[in-house]
Amino acid sequence: MSHPYEGLDRNSYWRTGVADCNSLQIRGLWKPKFRVQKKHKIVTAGSCFAQHIGNALAARGYHWFDAEPAPESLPDAIKRDYNYGIFSFRTGNIYTAKMLLQWLELAYGLRAQIDEVWEKDGRFFDPLRPAIEPDGFASRDELIAAREAVYAAIRKAVSEADIFVFTLGLTESWRNIEHDFEYALCPGTVTGAFDPQKHEFVNHKHASIFADVRAALRIMREQNRKLKMLVTVSPVPLTATASGQHVLTATTYSKSVLRGVAGQLCERFKQVDYFPSYEIITSPVYRGMFYAPNMRSVVPEGVAVVMSNFFDDQQAAFGAEKVAKVAKPVTRVAQARADDVKCEEDMLDAFAR
Repeated sequence: MSHPYEGLDRNSYWRTGVADCNSLQIRGLWKPKFRVQKKHKIVTAGSCFAQHIGNALAARGYHWFDAEPAPESLPDAIKRDYNYGIFSFRTGNIYTAKMLLQWLELAYGLRAQIDEVWEKDGRFFDPLRPAIEPDGFASRDELIAAREAVYAAIRKAVSEADIFVFTLGLTESWRNIEHDFEYALCPGTVTGAFDPQKHEFVNHKHASIFADVRAALRIMREQNRKLKMLVTVSPVPLTATASGQHVLTATTYSKSVLRGVAGQLCERFKQVDYFPSYEIITSPVYRGMFYAPNMRSVVPEGVAVVMSNFFDDQQAAFGAEKVAKVAKPVTRVAQARADDVKCEEDMLDAFAR
């Protein structure tokens, strides 16, 4: 061999690995570090695209772990309205790594509790998850009790999970300047009141995002040494940007930074892997076919291709998994339509003129 590019496998060259292939049959994009089995308890958290992964795993009989199930007396039609069975705990969307770390620090008493509560028309809203209940809470005490239930669910999920799937969604966020905590959404958009003296726009950088995920992983691994993390990047563009840039270029910046962080995490930590759902949806090879007409929402066919790659690449690496003798019951998350996901950021679209 005269140089390193001679004699590589076909997937190492664009022509043979991509251009000469039927795009829907491209495989080998992922060489998984660890096996994902049906017996594993799998926790999902993050941006709205994480819901697609949870749905698909549950539909295939994998053990999607619901650490905060809805009360049995609650009708199914109401459970989803109150955000049960969406993620493994009822935090709503966790768009940033900082927010994931914040939830973990609060759950384990590693930072002071956040006392801020928003009130509107006699109802109370949690600034960490303002859309979690359609009409807010009846009282501050009820809100705090519900948040304590989330903390308990996070601790349960972390201590019992085998695999923690986290989807990085955004770099943009809003923080409370005085008390240094991050909001789920900009104050004043859903409820609450925006105050430029109290609220600061943050566009997280690569180094800080990496540090936040590393700190979150450290907390979780201290509680559960067997825990592995599977990181993905959401292919869903920003609904709106407060960066001053065009939303298209702001999206490119945000997703590029998040993809870079995901790659570095995968290289740095043996217990962290990266699955390329982002590339499958956004690559020009797929000609935008996996987006709805709004060029933002991912259609069910796109999710199907993503998960087909997931399962095929797992099988290529580890062989076919033996079929369980007793099928696990389908969880609530698997019963939602593939294109029916909760995405709180979508609420910002109401402010477009």
